Amino acid sequence: MGISCGIVGLPNVGKSTLFNALTATQAAEAANFPFCTIEPNVGIVAVPDERLEKLTHIAGSKKIIPTQLEFVDIAGLVKGASKGEGLGNQFLGNIREVDAIIHVLRCFEDEDITHVSGNVDPIRDAEVIELELILADLDSLQKRIPNFEKKIRGQDKEAAMQLELAKKIIPILEEGKPVRSISFDPEELKQVKLMQLLTAKPILFVANVLEEEAASGNDYTARVLALAQAHNTEMVIISSKIEAEISTLESLEEKQEFLESLGLKETGLNKIIRAAYKMLGLISFFTVGPKEAHAWTVKNGATAPQAAGEIHTDFEKGFIRAETISYADFIQYNGEAGCKEVGKMKLEGKEYLVKDGDIFHFRFNV
Repeated sequence: MGISCGIVGLPNVGKSTLFNALTATQAAEAANFPFCTIEPNVGIVAVPDERLEKLTHIAGSKKIIPTQLEFVDIAGLVKGASKGEGLGNQFLGNIREVDAIIHVLRCFEDEDITHVSGNVDPIRDAEVIELELILADLDSLQKRIPNFEKKIRGQDKEAAMQLELAKKIIPILEEGKPVRSISFDPEELKQVKLMQLLTAKPILFVANVLEEEAASGNDYTARVLALAQAHNTEMVIISSKIEAEISTLESLEEKQEFLESLGLKETGLNKIIRAAYKMLGLISFFTVGPKEAHAWTVKNGATAPQAAGEIHTDFEKGFIRAETISYADFIQYNGEAGCKEVGKMKLEGKEYLVKDGDIFHFRFNV
């Protein structure tokens, strides 16, 4: 499934440097002035998963195909963006298209890099962005109400539900709270998703620090952690400069040695992807054979036919059964043949819920 995360933040917080590092490209110009990124840059990154290497070794697969995550580098927002300041309308529109928000916050002092507000304060910066998204949602809903009322006169039941939802959401936005802070029942949630409200999107806070603070954090990151906990979400500490340097290293050994020299166990990319997966409720399953070991992404709670549909729509339409082996069993019994011998391969039907790490062979008929 195609999942995209929009990287947002005030100008000069390290968004484009991080984007370049994450995608190992120079597609986004990193410069010391606002709006150096006018059009959103899109980068596709492979999701690191050490399980693929182990599956490949056992199955003798010739090729590894990891699942992927899309990052969109969105130009720096400023106060007044909801009213069009700093090309705000265009940028807010870019955010509307992504599945989740990666909010980069500057948590470092550097006299050579100008801060748009004159001094470093990540909590204030987070509030500036959140307020602009709230104001944009408020404006969007208020403009839709006459249209909802018109459709209701034509006996449109969906419009009636959306109007009730708008009346439920607007007072919360007026209090300065995001849509994601509201509890919705499953039917309401479907309608909220159709509304494409900015503050309904899950948000991950990324605290960008100096190289020497990447392992320990600092006073700024402690405040960001408290903010993330208040929003019931995740926070990741990274150094965009470290990520940029890692992206230039060719071998895994070089990267690991560099990380260890800084007291780090993994890259910022790994931490961001893991946090994003958790935030979005995503899991991975695998298809494994002599040609390739392939990772796929589904929402936690997906059924076996829905997983089959990620490979090809015909697989879902003509789904019959799924031959299923857990990752742990595949490793313990040295592959498919060993799992069959001890009865660890199971046949599952349409109601089976995918578990993280499941290895599938799908039976289908079209």
